[in-house]
Amino acid sequence: MPAGALVDTGAILAMLDPHDSWHVPCKTVFRQMRMPLVTSEAVLTEVFHLTGANRAAMEAAWKFLRSGTIVVGAIEDSEMPQLRSLMLQYWDRPMDFADATLVHLANRGSLSTILTVDQADFATYRLTGKRRFQVLPVDRP
Repeated sequence: MPAGALVDTGAILAMLDPHDSWHVPCKTVFRQMRMPLVTSEAVLTEVFHLTGANRAAMEAAWKFLRSGTIVVGAIEDSEMPQLRSLMLQYWDRPMDFADATLVHLANRGSLSTILTVDQADFATYRLTGKRRFQVLPVDRP
């Protein structure tokens, strides 16, 4: 099944936490998106690092991950130079490794929509051909 879009760390965390200011905007857009959404192992590392001290939050993250709404896009060792190039290209932001994996997966999978709370960075990043991401949610807290 082809993926509909990408999902970033902050959006996953916001959807899992009803007290997060981004919860409602992210959840609203999420319900309207074509599933599954693509993420990376780097994003999941961040999610589980940030939920790890809270067992209930960690379990909620696992349940969400295993629900079938998210697939993990694998990045091969041979693709690491492309991630490095992206991080160097956006050194002034700076682009972190997780964001580089998402931009790479977007280019590789011809995806241009991302669900993220990291609005400014993904509005800056460019896809192949200088195309812009469609950054969701449009409504912000």
